[in-house]
Amino acid sequence: MALRGKFTVHRVLVSLLALLAALALPHAPAQAAWLEAQSTNFVIYADDDEAELRELAQRLERYHSAMELITGVDMLPPSPSNRVTIYVLSNWSEMRRLTGSQMIAGFYSARAGRPAAFVPAQRSGRRSDFNLTVLLHEYAHHFMISNSRFALPAWYGEGGAEFFASARYNADGGMTLGLPAAHRFYELYNARDVPLSWLLDPQARGDDGQRPYDNFYGKSWLLFHMLVFDPEYRGRMGAYLGALTSGQTARQAADGQLGDMGELQQALDDYATRPRMLSMRFAPEQLETGTITVRPMNPGEAEMMPLRVVSVRGVNRDQALELLGAMRAVAARYPWEAAVQDWLSEAEFDAGYDAEAIAAADAALAIDPSRVNAYVQKGYALFRMADAVEEDQPARVAAYRAAAAPYLALNAVENDHPLALYHYYLSFTQSGRTPGPSARSGLEHAVELAPFDWSLRLTLAEMYLSADQIAEARHTLMPIAYAAHGGGLAERARTLIDRIDSGPVTPGAGAELILLLHQAEDAASAGEPASES
Repeated sequence: MALRGKFTVHRVLVSLLALLAALALPHAPAQAAWLEAQSTNFVIYADDDEAELRELAQRLERYHSAMELITGVDMLPPSPSNRVTIYVLSNWSEMRRLTGSQMIAGFYSARAGRPAAFVPAQRSGRRSDFNLTVLLHEYAHHFMISNSRFALPAWYGEGGAEFFASARYNADGGMTLGLPAAHRFYELYNARDVPLSWLLDPQARGDDGQRPYDNFYGKSWLLFHMLVFDPEYRGRMGAYLGALTSGQTARQAADGQLGDMGELQQALDDYATRPRMLSMRFAPEQLETGTITVRPMNPGEAEMMPLRVVSVRGVNRDQALELLGAMRAVAARYPWEAAVQDWLSEAEFDAGYDAEAIAAADAALAIDPSRVNAYVQKGYALFRMADAVEEDQPARVAAYRAAAAPYLALNAVENDHPLALYHYYLSFTQSGRTPGPSARSGLEHAVELAPFDWSLRLTLAEMYLSADQIAEARHTLMPIAYAAHGGGLAERARTLIDRIDSGPVTPGAGAELILLLHQAEDAASAGEPASES
């Protein structure tokens, strides 16, 4: 891991009472209209004033730039639809209404073509803020997953997110990363201890998915911080990750690159008691923000936005039906606004009305042929209609060819949209046809563009298994198998990997493994998991 910043030494002093008091402070945003901000890596929607929104966009771009510097990653700008869209809610009460929980301070939804984060409003003028920390934590997950082509260990993913999110924006426009994760201190010293061997070797833990309250997150942050800054261990992180990518087991990589487990445990315990820790300060001129544009949303968009937030968050059929009436009413008042008709098409699809979804999408595209989501929703509706056609009938092939048409048109509008590539592949497999090389390579590229989307990844694993490319399937499943929030699907992905590793895997074994993969997918209670903090 490359380190390109100025080190700072500071005392680790925190008042838990002061921290809790700060979290309890209410936020009262100024009266303002809905605005949209766009930058290189983000799209932000907020009911706020322009100065506040522009500052948030600048902060996020500086954060992204600092992460590139500290990791040595030179990330290519994402295609427009692969930027993270952030919905800023007015306060924590709105977050509770959206999630149905008082414990979720913000969350990130990892979906191809629509990675999104939902957070409460930030407090103006603060150098650091818990609401912002939540957002930074979630974006750190997105950044690390997007820049990794292999399975990140759970401790590394969570420890890294905590490491980066414990950031401070400095008055001169610079930024400090690697500050102590003060909100994890209580957990580190009072929660159930997680032995280092469990952190670095999931097999040693025997995790049944029922983790009690423990210091997994806090200890993961502490280990990440030590491996970045401690002179004795600095530089070993890269070798450790390299060993994992070469195919070594978690324990082999840890023993070979991080040293004796007992000595590492003692070093980490000592590190936790240090009165001072290093951080890294970046000067303003080191951090790029790029061009940031802010526009007031059109009247129909602004009226639709509170409904849109709920729709994007995700709804079941009953919720979709309840939402649809309100969205139809807004769309009727603003038939000339492309975005309103676009968003209505999604609500119609969610409620099960395919013909109406197609009509709304066509209306949006007639006004603005660049409306990406309208192509997606029209394609969704056509795919569902095609799936209802009886199998082994010529009409089914014709229906899926028609369903692929919006995605082919989308590919012309945005060449690197992962859903266009994904659905082009599906138009073959779901109509009983064999995908050709262009469809197969398109699916592989879709997963490269959106490595965080499990639906795409599972489809790619099945593609490899169907061709008896067992090693490629195993590699594709690894990020799911060892995801920190993977739940039952992760457990079943591990079972599939264990079956591959138990060997021998004979020619033609892909069919057997596909059955196991389908069982894993059927057992998942939901699609892609959201990362929530």
